[in-house]
Amino acid sequence: MKTGRNEPQIAVTRLGRLKGTIENGVEVYRAVPYAAPPTGALRFRPPETASAWSGERDATEHGPVAPQNRSRLAVPMGDFTRTQGEDCLTLTIWTPAADGKKRPVLVWYHGGAFVSGAGSLDWYSGASLAKHGDIVVVGVNYRLGILGFMHKPGLSATNLGLRDQIAALEFIHANIVDFGGDPDAITVAGQSAGGLSVLALLALPQTRKFFRRSIIQSSPFGRDLKAPEDAAVVAAKTEEFLGIRNDAQWSTVSPTDILAAQAKTMMHYARFADVTPPYWPVADRELFGADMAVSALAGAAERETIVGYTRDESTAFFAKNEQVLKADDAAVEGRFRDFFGADARAAMREYAERTGESSPVALLSAMVGDAALAAKSLDFCDRLATAGNPAWVYRFDWAAPGNPFKACHCIEIPFMFDSLPHWSAPMLEGGAPAGMTTLAAQMRDSWIAFVRTGNPNVAGMPVWPRYEQTSRTTMLFDTPCRIADDPAGRKRWRYWP
Repeated sequence: MKTGRNEPQIAVTRLGRLKGTIENGVEVYRAVPYAAPPTGALRFRPPETASAWSGERDATEHGPVAPQNRSRLAVPMGDFTRTQGEDCLTLTIWTPAADGKKRPVLVWYHGGAFVSGAGSLDWYSGASLAKHGDIVVVGVNYRLGILGFMHKPGLSATNLGLRDQIAALEFIHANIVDFGGDPDAITVAGQSAGGLSVLALLALPQTRKFFRRSIIQSSPFGRDLKAPEDAAVVAAKTEEFLGIRNDAQWSTVSPTDILAAQAKTMMHYARFADVTPPYWPVADRELFGADMAVSALAGAAERETIVGYTRDESTAFFAKNEQVLKADDAAVEGRFRDFFGADARAAMREYAERTGESSPVALLSAMVGDAALAAKSLDFCDRLATAGNPAWVYRFDWAAPGNPFKACHCIEIPFMFDSLPHWSAPMLEGGAPAGMTTLAAQMRDSWIAFVRTGNPNVAGMPVWPRYEQTSRTTMLFDTPCRIADDPAGRKRWRYWP
């Protein structure tokens, strides 16, 4: 077993030699380029092939993350500070050894509503997974916001951030053997926007051939791809804030000015209790049609899949939101009307019965969490079961006692990665350290088992059956973990977005 920290390690790759470090007993290679820097003339171009280098490239330090503003979820998750820059198309790779041995591979696509985050953050450290599972873990950085998801025909190719993710997967498949990984045993995983990214990879026959398994965590199944015409309106508003009158001006706009305009655009489109960001993947009729989930279903029906969500997804957005906290009944009813029309009041009564509360935060958190995440996730699982290849389904229920964020969006990530020491998150405050450590080991080991074998069952845990429409059996990650049939009560409730 390797020990120590910051000891030099060398990976010999087809692009050149990389100097990495040892951390927590595994080798780590940072800022590994999977595509050419999307700078200058390449700013709005699809990713191009990374160039080889001579000599030894230093891969011991983090590279820049994609330009971004503060995360919308910094309040529950905590914040981070990293150097930003457009030269961000890089990977972070954790491996037991770059020794030519073929180990299973987990590729992680981070969340952040396609406007924030990075696969290279310490939150997503793959060290524990790699060490305990003898697997290779890869975190992917990709373009965000305006630079990754603005739809401007004539200036930018569509869905650049997703094209980056595709390029990363192709690079990993072609080169991971140089880091001790097996290109024929790749699992792709992602949470939130990263979960939607996994759906995108499943939807494309040319990409799903590169991986064997998928893990979809808290994916916004209920949020459709943007229509091109709607995305073009967002781009026009962005240009208005920047004072841009012709495409040539985009070549000289600084990332700082781009981020300022992005913040103004997001504020312009902000709506009460609506967490949909304006920069979002587009149904471009090139990569994707209007219903990407249908195409993704075809991919998921051919490979093992885990699908899951957290019990209280939307408390991450609403628990400390002053606008929601002070909302009156009319405002809440108006948001319910968006989903239930004339049945809004009846749906509100049902949600009050479900939650045992009638506060705006409780009602809106439960309903919006269902609408954007839980309900459509389970619809996808129902269809997958009908297709003959049921997924393993989980709900993450653990929450710190008395914590207002409850089992919110993103709370499962430090447990799944077993990376709790890297987090200083309000959503975790008040949790018992011993129970948290045990739960992290259990979830980590379930993910390792799935990556290695296609089955998440491990010793010491309740037997986790596949999900079927008749029973809707679900693993509840909590202290203790347990199995439940139809824990969301879909058979009991009439109103479900």
